[in-house]
Amino acid sequence: MRTDIICGLNAVSALFSQRPDAVERLFYTEALKQEVGAFCGVMAAAHKPYRMLEAAEMEKAAGTTHHGGVAAVAAARHVPILELTNIPKAKFLLVLDGIGNPHNLGAIARSAAFFGVRHMLIGEGPGHAMLSDAAYRTAEGGLEYLEITRTRHLPNALDQIRKHYRTVATALSPDAHTAADLPRDRPIALVLGNEETGVAPDVLAVCRRKIRIPGSGRVQSLNVAQAAAVLLAQLAGV
Repeated sequence: MRTDIICGLNAVSALFSQRPDAVERLFYTEALKQEVGAFCGVMAAAHKPYRMLEAAEMEKAAGTTHHGGVAAVAAARHVPILELTNIPKAKFLLVLDGIGNPHNLGAIARSAAFFGVRHMLIGEGPGHAMLSDAAYRTAEGGLEYLEITRTRHLPNALDQIRKHYRTVATALSPDAHTAADLPRDRPIALVLGNEETGVAPDVLAVCRRKIRIPGSGRVQSLNVAQAAAVLLAQLAGV
């Protein structure tokens, strides 16, 4: 069975809130003994192991120095393929095209959860980050609150999604609109592109609109996770 190591109090709290049965082992330091007491109770009731560890042991168990004092070993989450005959009908869909850095994936998920987004579609393939220890750690629990699907052919998926969503891709081109210019007469599917190259041309071609964040011009663009936070606040803010 494939497992993930999920570190940090916020991420582990969200894990126990949303997927308690997935947790196989729990490790924590003395400093967090009180905070994880309820989690230990869940583990005890399920007859699963949990241990308080010294600092050196904790780093080894967590696989990182950035464990925040608690780490849960959990069954890896299954991310299903998007069924084109059963596209989620939501007010907002977040779509990731070629996001390669797991820290960016986690940061985007954190912002998405903060602004109340429920659905995220990830383009699958070489160079596309998927759920991982690093992504969970950066998301601070955000990934647990997202219904995530994946697709092996994002242009085809977006072509089908257009029946329900207004597909909007980030771009730096002069013909890109700002968030204020977008019609709000139907749900939005926002496509974020690769950190270096942006949204792929074949993906951009099937999107109805392009969107940009106006700036001072002193730097070309924002980091994709920063851009996601700005656009989510404008388009999906609760």
